[in-house]
Amino acid sequence: MLSQNHLHVSLLYIVLLTGTKYGCGGGGCGACTVMVSKYDQLNNRVLHYTVNACLQPICTLHGAAVVTVEGIGSTKTKLHPVQERIAKAHGSQCGFCTPGMVMSMYTLLRNKPHPTMEDIREALGGNLCRCTGYRPIIDGFKTFCDVSNAFNLFPQAKTCLLSTQTELTCDRLKLISPVDLTNLLELKTEYPEAPVVVGNTTIGINLLLCHLCIHCPFLERTFQLFVIYLLCVHVHAGVSMGAVCTLSSLKEEMERAVREMEAERTRGYQALLQTLRCLAGKQIRNMATIGGNILSANPKYDLNSVLAALDCTLQVMSKENGTRAITLNEELFTGFGKTVLRPDEVLLSIDIPYSKPWEFVSAFRQAQRREFAFSIVNAGMKVLFREGTNIVESLNIYYGGVGPTLVKVGRTCQKLVGRSWGEELLADACRLLEEEVELSDSAHGGKVEYRKTLTTSFFFKFYMQVLQELRERVHIQDSVCLFPLQLVSNAQSSQDPVGHPMMHQAAFHQATGEAQYYDDIPAVQGELFVYMVTSTRAHAKIINIDPSEALGMTGVVTFLSAGDVPGQNRRMLFNNPEELFAEEEVSCVGQIIGAVVAESREQARRAAQMVKVTYQDLLPVFFTIEEAIQHQSFFDPKRKLERGDMDKAFETVDQILEDEIYLGGQEHFYMETQGLIAVPKGENGELELFVASQHSAYTQEVVGITLGIDSNKITCHVRRLGGAFGGKVMKIASLSAITATAAVKTGRPVRCVLERGDDMLITSGRHPFLGKYKVGYNNDGTIMAADITYYSNGGCTLNESLIMEKALLHMDNGYKIPNLRGRGLVCKTYLPSYTAFRGFGGPQGLMVMESVLHEVAVKCGLPPQKVREINMYREEECYTHYKQLFSPRDMLRCWDECLDKAGYHDRLQAIQQFNTSNRWKKRGISAVPMKFGVGFSKGFFNQGAALVNIYKDGSVLVAHGGTEMGQGINTKALQIASHILKVPMSSIHIKETCTGNVPNAAPSAASFGTDAVGMAVKVFQRSLASDLFVIACNDLCSFPQIFEAYCQKVSLSATGFFMGPHTDMDWENSEGPAYYYFTFGACCSEVEIDCLTGDHKNLRTDIVMDVGRSLNPAIDIGQIEGGFVQGIGLYTIEELQFSLEGVLMTRGPSQYKIPALCDVPPQFNVHLLANAQNPHAIYRSKGIGEPPVFLASTIFFAIKEAVAAARRERGLGDSFPLSSPATAERIRMACEDQFTEMAPSPEKGTFKPWSINI
Repeated sequence: MLSQNHLHVSLLYIVLLTGTKYGCGGGGCGACTVMVSKYDQLNNRVLHYTVNACLQPICTLHGAAVVTVEGIGSTKTKLHPVQERIAKAHGSQCGFCTPGMVMSMYTLLRNKPHPTMEDIREALGGNLCRCTGYRPIIDGFKTFCDVSNAFNLFPQAKTCLLSTQTELTCDRLKLISPVDLTNLLELKTEYPEAPVVVGNTTIGINLLLCHLCIHCPFLERTFQLFVIYLLCVHVHAGVSMGAVCTLSSLKEEMERAVREMEAERTRGYQALLQTLRCLAGKQIRNMATIGGNILSANPKYDLNSVLAALDCTLQVMSKENGTRAITLNEELFTGFGKTVLRPDEVLLSIDIPYSKPWEFVSAFRQAQRREFAFSIVNAGMKVLFREGTNIVESLNIYYGGVGPTLVKVGRTCQKLVGRSWGEELLADACRLLEEEVELSDSAHGGKVEYRKTLTTSFFFKFYMQVLQELRERVHIQDSVCLFPLQLVSNAQSSQDPVGHPMMHQAAFHQATGEAQYYDDIPAVQGELFVYMVTSTRAHAKIINIDPSEALGMTGVVTFLSAGDVPGQNRRMLFNNPEELFAEEEVSCVGQIIGAVVAESREQARRAAQMVKVTYQDLLPVFFTIEEAIQHQSFFDPKRKLERGDMDKAFETVDQILEDEIYLGGQEHFYMETQGLIAVPKGENGELELFVASQHSAYTQEVVGITLGIDSNKITCHVRRLGGAFGGKVMKIASLSAITATAAVKTGRPVRCVLERGDDMLITSGRHPFLGKYKVGYNNDGTIMAADITYYSNGGCTLNESLIMEKALLHMDNGYKIPNLRGRGLVCKTYLPSYTAFRGFGGPQGLMVMESVLHEVAVKCGLPPQKVREINMYREEECYTHYKQLFSPRDMLRCWDECLDKAGYHDRLQAIQQFNTSNRWKKRGISAVPMKFGVGFSKGFFNQGAALVNIYKDGSVLVAHGGTEMGQGINTKALQIASHILKVPMSSIHIKETCTGNVPNAAPSAASFGTDAVGMAVKVFQRSLASDLFVIACNDLCSFPQIFEAYCQKVSLSATGFFMGPHTDMDWENSEGPAYYYFTFGACCSEVEIDCLTGDHKNLRTDIVMDVGRSLNPAIDIGQIEGGFVQGIGLYTIEELQFSLEGVLMTRGPSQYKIPALCDVPPQFNVHLLANAQNPHAIYRSKGIGEPPVFLASTIFFAIKEAVAAARRERGLGDSFPLSSPATAERIRMACEDQFTEMAPSPEKGTFKPWSINI
């Protein structure tokens, strides 16, 4: 949520520098990273640091210079080496995150021209990427570690100098920047309730959360005070830090002290550093202050527990009462967000003492993601022993995250003083902690058993560290990822780009910020903004909609609802009704009821909140798969596939296993949120849409139905998407129809840009699944029969829940199970309808089958790898369970090569030795094969078209129906066109996707985009190129031949149309050619878990993938890596949480965590299968966009192996339930031990849970 006071607004709408992207509005993604430069008068130097423009208040930038990505290099002048290297290393796919990555690296180099790898990792820790998997970004930037780089990295950069007044009044807000401390104290006396703001990393995010209606203290403040006052003083007893020193400054001072002083005196500083390294991203640490972190009084903020354990002192001051000292302990905090400071007092400094001899300090935290994430529980612990003994003289233990404020376990500490540091103390401490740490079963934030377990687990870790005075460190060196790319035939011309690792055609423009996305388009004259009004009830009748208050607000133009739709408000989708605006009844929280149209984005947002909707609640209301099963609430059609005789098979097998596995949903989290610009042309009812859509033809169709006009009057333009992953196929069509309705009603252009939280609420994501199975197998691990029932949570409408079909079609994976039955039921619940997501049901369907194989292996006492091999398809000609012929030869090759390249068997032995030697850390390894169908099972989607125009000067223009969203479809189309026409790629230009150029295009999805577009570009050769070849004698490069063709009246324009394969399924008879072909692969991953916290590290991954004969190995490897890392999120990190009322609570990067750089395996090796061929697709290549996601299930099963090792050591069974994602909470609670027993799960029905599992 941006206001006029934010730097990003000035850059985007005033200075018109659109390279700085808006991804989340809360400082959680890094897309808006810019560099700020200020003069440091104390040290007589210029400071360069990164900030999040979406949070940076303009008032704090008086006298500063701001450098954006446009200021360091351009394709029109010269690229900066940072821009050039990320592009050439293939580190830019969709490109939306690239400017932020570039600026983070550029700023690092300004401060440290020869960085280490650790410097680079820290600099990029606050930048998220959803496409690349991070590896190519690191590969590009690590070249700067070479000290031989001898050139000017920093020519004069273009800066944007921002100067502000001392006092600035914005809409409903007064901003005052005091000139000195005296002025600040006077202002606090005059405005005691006004918050003192420096970095805005708490207040800015809290305002966003309040807008999203997520629990937070609402900030009703009129005045904000901005102050810059830096101070760090080393005194005899320790270090005194100015309250407005940034967390980065604090980290630097602690590092300096640790370097320069003896280790014994800096133990506390080392613990503080341990916390600071994981705290937020670099940009946030550059903005956030130590004082703000403390006085925010948020128990999730990690510093307070450590600083309190260190017995720090705060110096506070007011005009009336002068200075006083306050001990930083639990008494400082009176409630969530509240402290004992008086309203007129300000915090001056924090005194951090040195450690004493015989004093030991540790800090602990556990978060959903290891870095750049709020902690679930954090702790600071300090023990002082009597000199020369193990007798406890004093003990401090503080916890954050187990109550509304900081918690000191005072009684526990008091009773342990005077005791010897031994096992009796440990046992008593755990018992006392269990008694003293109180968390109700309905506590805010949920995860109650896990949080209770962490309190004792943290103390146990502290106990062991102190007892042994050791810290185990496992160093895994970064491997040099040199990927053996395919060999290109010597007979192929060096000018022919097909098969070569060509750079993404827009990479340079993306790295410089010149690449244009829909919201970068300059405002059209008279442009308005539309903001959605959504339901706050899950199931209710709409009694009344009253927009009168909203319509009376400044800037509001009109309000839209169902009655304003000129055409059809209701349309049929797969024989199920879909409403644009809810008319009589709402069936989920987040359903669109109306829309406010106003002169500005902020005016529309505020007005939307003022629309009053009166409801009458209806029953039933339920949200989970289990509840839907109880209510028998399912969509039609219900699908089934079956082969063999199930009943007979179950009678003859040695063993029968019945079990289930649950898989949670996933948010797309494309970096660019959904939106568009609708521009009425005024003549003949024509309308132009500049829209972020994967399926522009469907958007065109829905807008036409809604407006009641023909499609030929609606033109959709799609230049590029900032990520999509299936999420911009269907839902964007409804948003486009609403925006178009607003444009038609007002006669003015209208822009729609969803905020991140609204995007996540309205558009939903990947379907949660429940797989229940009954398996018959023999004692040697051979599976003879499997009966699997798949349930998916479809939400309130069917939308794209036909992904269930793909789940069933992939249920066999690479295994020949003679008797196999799968049933698929889509549950109708009162949640926003789930939609397409990369893999389209495949990752869920495959995952259930792999769970079957894993559990059978456990029951048989066999290695899972052996059971997988026993059951694989082996014959040269095999049939799937729906009778489609295929050869598993390349799948088996992938499997064998993967195990060999990974050194699987040797590493398995090493892991067993590691587990024997380590009680509280365990490792696991897992490998899986993959067979993944490419193309649409509904054959009419398997088509593609392209328009090729050759101009008299020899240049070529190509337009096609595909959408560029980072997958490189335009780059591959250029390569194909260059190969066919025998002209260099530089002479070919790809035009935007436009329904006016290529009509009725299929969606860019199902890993089929390149196949369709590439074949369409190739097909045109038969109609156009053949004539030209006759004239040009196979040399089309020169102007004379083209001009000669023109003079001979040869058409220089042609359409290529590819009528793809006939795929179809006969669901009644369980047979049919469902897919064009199959992409094969295999993956092996190794992990290490912390049995005490549930934290896990991804140590190494090896992938061998069959991509046929790759058109562009660099792009294909990028797709493999990006898909795999997205799968890491699906199977281990990304967790959606809903309230009991059906409200999505994880609505932004602060609550919802996607994989960051720290989650990528340090050893990440991707190999393309050599000598692979695919006779079905363009130049024998294969589609690769979707398949790699599933390969990350190896991380899940490796975790399960590690947990099993821990359980075996405790005498527990190897078979145990573990749902996906395998979060830290689930891992920890599965490693059952004496600490988990202290936090038993309450009985259902005896408490009100904080959230529900969907």
